[in-house]
Amino acid sequence: MKFGAIMQACRERAGLTQEQMAELLHRSQSCISKYEKDHKAPDVQTLIQWINITNAKEVFVAFLCGIDGVSIMQNILQIFGGG
Repeated sequence: MKFGAIMQACRERAGLTQEQMAELLHRSQSCISKYEKDHKAPDVQTLIQWINITNAKEVFVAFLCGIDGVSIMQNILQIFGGG
C-alpha cells in the first residue's frame, strides 16, 4: 500500500475535497492528486500540514511505527464508515 492512498483516505475522512485541501496547503488541485496517486512525494512541511488539517496524527504515527498500510486503511474506513 502506498502512502498516497492513506493521505487520500485521511483527507476524505476529514470531509475535504482535493480542491479544498489544495487551498489549505497553498498548492494546486493537480499537486494534491499527484500526492494521492504517489506520483509526487510531499515535503516534510506539507506532510505535517496535511496531518494537522486532517487531524490524522494517529495515522502518521502508525505509519512511522511500521504498521502496514492495509491495517491503517481498515482503521480509517471503520472510523469513516462508522462500522
